[in-house]
This record gives sequence, C-alpha cells and structure tokens, in this order.
Amino acid sequence: MVPASRSTGDIEVTAESLQADLSRLELQRRALERELAAVAAHLDTVQRALGALQDVMASPAAAPASEAAGGAARRRVPGPARAVTRPGAGTERSYGRLTEQILEYFAHIGDADVRARDVAVALGRATDSGSINAVRSTLDRLVGTSRIRRSGRGLYRAG
Repeated sequence: MVPASRSTGDIEVTAESLQADLSRLELQRRALERELAAVAAHLDTVQRALGALQDVMASPAAAPASEAAGGAARRRVPGPARAVTRPGAGTERSYGRLTEQILEYFAHIGDADVRARDVAVALGRATDSGSINAVRSTLDRLVGTSRIRRSGRGLYRAG
C-alpha cells in the first residue's frame, strides 16, 4: 500500500502538471483563433480580388487584341478609376468599391482626423494587417489625387 503522503504528493504534481497544460493550451487556442481570423480575412480578400479579376476578364475591354498586334492576346488592366458609359448618363468616372466607400465615409464624418484602422472598422472590413494596408493604400492614392488630405502621421481628413 502507498503511504497517504506519497499519493497526495502525486495528486498535487498531477494537478500542477494539468494546470500548466491548461495554461499552455489556452495560449495555443488564442493563437490559433487569431491565425484563423487572419486566414479567413485573407480568404475573403482573395475571393473578392478573384471575383473582380473574373469580372474584368469577362468584360469586352478584356477581349484579345486584334491579330495586327502580332497575334498576342493583350489584356487591358484597369487603373484605379476608368471612364465608363452608362445608359442615359454619358461618360463618368467609376472608382473601385473600396474607394467609393472611403469617399462616402469621409463625406459623412465631416472634419475629423481618422486612422486607416478606424476607416476599416467603420466600413466593416477585417482589421488584419492586410485589410488595413489595403485601406491605407487607397487613402494614400486619394491623398495623391487631393480627394482627401493627410492631417498628421497616419491621420487622414476630408479634403
């Protein structure tokens, strides 16, 4: 028979070991949840980009170039804005969806300084670094075209 003090000691060692495992597993679970959220956000971004590329490839502007161009199929790569014709509207500028959302957001917030993260959250986008960098790049392009202005380091304001 095992003495009571030895079995109590074994139980305490086992409990401490399980507590350490529990803490380690909890940290691992949180890390995996963050990683899953980042992967899900990236998946969403890739799916949207792929959808946009498929739309571009299906448009008449993406049709192969004539044989006079050496027979090579050229694709027109749209810039951030392109002229489009809409029935009854003539030619007007059409921006990417994110650009339009950002411009609408700045039209509603008035004269406030905001960060790229704030814009991403307000637009309901993921807050992973890739999504925030996409917003930041769009904000920088809008600063370059004087649609909005930079009001400080990392801060943007309606133009």
